[in-house]
Amino acid sequence: MISFDRVTVRYAEGVAAPLRDVTLRVEEGELCLVAGRTGAGKSTLLRAINGLVPHFTGGTLHGTVTVAGRDTRRHPPRDLADVVGVVGQDPLSGFVTDTVEEELAYGMEQLALPPSVMRKRVEETLDLLGVAELRHRPLRTLSGGQQQRVAIGAVLTSHPRVLVLDEPTSALDPTAAEDVLATVTRLVHDLGVTVVLAEHRLERVVQYADRLLYLPGDGRVVDGAPADVLAGVDLAPPLVELGRLAGWTPLPLSVRDARRRASTLRERLTDVAPAEPAPAPVDAPVLTARKVVVRYPGTVAVAGVDLDLRPGRVVALMGRNGSGKSSLLWAVQGSGPRQGGTVAVAGPRGDLDPKALPAGRARRHVGLVPQTPGDLLYLETVDAECTQADRETGTPAGTCRALLDQLTPGLPGDRHPRDLSEGQRLALALAVQLTAAPPVVLLDEPTRGLDYRAKRQFTTVVRKLAAAGRSVVLATHDVELVATLADRVVVLAEGSVVADGTTAEIMLASPAFAPQVAKVLAPAPWLTVEQVAAALEPA
Repeated sequence: MISFDRVTVRYAEGVAAPLRDVTLRVEEGELCLVAGRTGAGKSTLLRAINGLVPHFTGGTLHGTVTVAGRDTRRHPPRDLADVVGVVGQDPLSGFVTDTVEEELAYGMEQLALPPSVMRKRVEETLDLLGVAELRHRPLRTLSGGQQQRVAIGAVLTSHPRVLVLDEPTSALDPTAAEDVLATVTRLVHDLGVTVVLAEHRLERVVQYADRLLYLPGDGRVVDGAPADVLAGVDLAPPLVELGRLAGWTPLPLSVRDARRRASTLRERLTDVAPAEPAPAPVDAPVLTARKVVVRYPGTVAVAGVDLDLRPGRVVALMGRNGSGKSSLLWAVQGSGPRQGGTVAVAGPRGDLDPKALPAGRARRHVGLVPQTPGDLLYLETVDAECTQADRETGTPAGTCRALLDQLTPGLPGDRHPRDLSEGQRLALALAVQLTAAPPVVLLDEPTRGLDYRAKRQFTTVVRKLAAAGRSVVLATHDVELVATLADRVVVLAEGSVVADGTTAEIMLASPAFAPQVAKVLAPAPWLTVEQVAAALEPA
């Protein structure tokens, strides 16, 4: 179905080619998972399948990419629209109509299909994806999982033989992600659609994949069975790391497979328990929020939430898409709407409400990095962003740059922020916010788009912030990150707090939020591979 024959893609002379002499085949009806570090070339590989590389992105393509017998050099994306459907990371940004039914029909209108055919395919797709009850709903009112399914449906109505998905679950809560992946596997198994899917959160996807294409970042593509490829790389989900620690061969890819092999490991852990975290000092809160209310037309996003943030602690804010996490962060920071309640940050001269302060002063008390860190970056170079951050906060020249070098050493100062990887852009935005030295740092979906190695670096940074006495809040769907990093978990639903406790209390009690290690070793209270490894070390 898809063939790469000695393909090399180069964007500029003197810059390493993201794909170099790649030869591979993806057969009809396969679910092919694409993995690799941030910036390794995954997006280039995906875009080459429907001709966006090089017709849209520019650069030079050597070799041949063939899809359903069509050479992409001679067939630009518009000529492949009936064969290849592409769904990007942010489905909302790709919608061009207002309602679900209109969006499903739009692609067929561009292909000039007869109205009778269009109507039939819309009905079939609504039933296939289980969204018939949403047909008249405005797209902006849908949850993240619903939007993702509608985006998939919008390309399916054209009956493509190949579906290309770029991180389809990165912005979804665990339950919504399972719904989307169930839809994708149904397309593969029942309809024979060939799916090529790139994803950083391998723990969600790898068990469904027929093949794994791993990009190490040097232009090569390692092609093979998922268990075989993961055995030789350092980019692996917790389940695979647990399998390596326990010596399981072949490595398990699903919780079910791991549980079947875990009896011996459970016996070894019978008489030990996870190390207890150090008792939290009972310090006065650095930020206190009471009865916070946020309303939007037709909905209450935050319904009277109380929140205490203490120095040196990491709090995870969790909940399904649309539960009010981002609205609460923006209300606490002061930049977002807040129709009720109070927020007080402890200051040397008494408590302050960030909303009542000018933006520059508010940043010195509460810093926020949004889901898209690039929204904070508007200058032409990294150095310009750092210089501006020093100027706005009145700190000595070089302060922001020094912080950036701690987060990601050696980042070229003349690089445009748009040309940075997701991890580098996050580091720059975080350095800009930390230049003001706020005692409270709010991070909204900070690991979206980060590979496992980048997440480990991010974890180290957050731990240093907490060790320095900062209070850190993470709004995230990444259960593995929360299990590793958070001291406390607050769960929101429909704008209200439904659970608040230690990480172990909340995550071990919830199937939806339980990390992979907890599912494998339940009912024992283990959360991470690191905990298990520490327990197995000889005394």
